[in-house]
Amino acid sequence: MSSMRSAGLADVSPEFAAAGHELHHINLGPGDAVLKEYADAGLTLPDLQAMREYRLGRIRKQLHKRGLGGILVMDPMNIRYATDATNMQIWVMHNAARYAWVSAEGPVILWDFHECEFLSSHNPLVTEVRPAHGSTFFLAGPRHEEHARKFAHEILDVIRSTVGESGAIAIDQCPYLAHKMIEEAGYQVENGQEVMEMARLIKGADELLAMRCAVNSCENTMAEMRAALTPGMTERELWAMLHAGNIRRGGEWIETQIIASGPRTNPWMQEASSRVMQSGELVGYDTDLVGAYGMMVDISRTWLIGGGTPNSAQQHVHALAKEAVETNMALLTPGRTFRDLAFDTFVPPPDEYRHYCVQFHGVGQCDEYPEIPFPHAWDEWGYDAELEPGMVLTVESYVGPRNGGEGAKLEMQVLVTEDGPERLDYSSLELVV
Repeated sequence: MSSMRSAGLADVSPEFAAAGHELHHINLGPGDAVLKEYADAGLTLPDLQAMREYRLGRIRKQLHKRGLGGILVMDPMNIRYATDATNMQIWVMHNAARYAWVSAEGPVILWDFHECEFLSSHNPLVTEVRPAHGSTFFLAGPRHEEHARKFAHEILDVIRSTVGESGAIAIDQCPYLAHKMIEEAGYQVENGQEVMEMARLIKGADELLAMRCAVNSCENTMAEMRAALTPGMTERELWAMLHAGNIRRGGEWIETQIIASGPRTNPWMQEASSRVMQSGELVGYDTDLVGAYGMMVDISRTWLIGGGTPNSAQQHVHALAKEAVETNMALLTPGRTFRDLAFDTFVPPPDEYRHYCVQFHGVGQCDEYPEIPFPHAWDEWGYDAELEPGMVLTVESYVGPRNGGEGAKLEMQVLVTEDGPERLDYSSLELVV
């Protein structure tokens, strides 16, 4: 296993070698059936190693820009960005049993869960793998402080060896005791989440190829959902199809359960239920899925159940939502300020209609910076910068009458290019197709 890097842990058995290389899920890829779907759609597959190199370069550019000697990341999305290595992504969001150090000039070190060092074997940019010291109460019980100190002492050894006896580093998140010990050792600790969000902001060419593949998989799954949608199904039965199609096509998970039908479409943000959907009602949903290659596809549709012709109230709210996303998408041009983006949009009157929490937000591996509020929320939440080529944002619209009735949710995923906005999703926004 020439690309296995570890600190006295590596299992040299054939089973570990296979698990880390020819049997690794990223090396195996999404599978022949999905690759055929990509080929039929004329898509180009991403060069994953080039994507890894681009991402590592983006992190180091941010570190150099801020005068930081390195960054400690524990957020699994940031670990994935830095190492392209996954391990129980949802589980480690609430169990701090996995983390990584990225030096501005030196090594990339990954601490992984018990005997899981093979999970990064596919990526030669990870220069060393070590066993993690989990210090949550679940993992360590009343000894959690002891293990947090072990965690901190090892991290401090790494910082000293790569940064020196003093200097500035960044941390996205870590146990409080460890954070305190690192600062008490004389290091200036900066906001690592900001470093990583800014690194992730501009998508590279291969990230965009990966995202196009993920969009294709999501769209194919949505087409299966639409074909299967019939009165008498429950919301959960329809929603389960999105999960199944995403996993079958190499996706990873879905971040929310936002699907609602009929009277549950207003107000928005209601989660999947056992409600039986009826003919002539609306059903709306938000995909919020982490799909193929770990790229997010965050789009929304609202459909009429059972075919036929939508009534005038349904047509009205849907037309407003559609006008909003199509009008506002055209604003995603390079150089436009976030403030102008917030204030130049088409917004149905807020005193007459409920709306979504934001108008636009970034998307990459998940929902990302920036988030663009509505004009009335600018003073509380707004911050300014400019749109740049390579940013990917979603355009959000929800319209739900405040005097009652069904609501409509639509969302598109859009790439900012030198020539203006390019819509990445492509299925119809209409209630009936």
